[in-house]
Amino acid sequence: MHPSRTTVLIVDDNEIIRLTLRSLLRSSGLEVIGEATDGVKGVAMAVQLRPDLICLDVLMPKMSGLEALAVIRTDLPSAKVLMVTGQADRETIETAIGKGAHGIILKPFRQSQILDTIKRVLD
Repeated sequence: MHPSRTTVLIVDDNEIIRLTLRSLLRSSGLEVIGEATDGVKGVAMAVQLRPDLICLDVLMPKMSGLEALAVIRTDLPSAKVLMVTGQADRETIETAIGKGAHGIILKPFRQSQILDTIKRVLD
């Protein structure tokens, strides 16, 4: 990991998920620079804040994570994007990877799995 230099944006409509991710990311030395509760706000914040890593929920109001992913890949091609989902079905995962996601974080979270995934994406 790159302590305090790697910036992260969390985009998820579930407050508990955001809180859990924020706590986990900060405890591993990453800097959470913003949080959004839907895809529209997430895209706007991503463009404004230009984070190194975006944790993006798949199912959200206003704009889904997959729709937001397409916009983010166009507007911020250098950002790494991890999709956060409870939908572990093959179609969701293949669609996310096909649209440019760098990996998937499955709910419910396992701390070691999240940190391993983030480390792999950032290295």
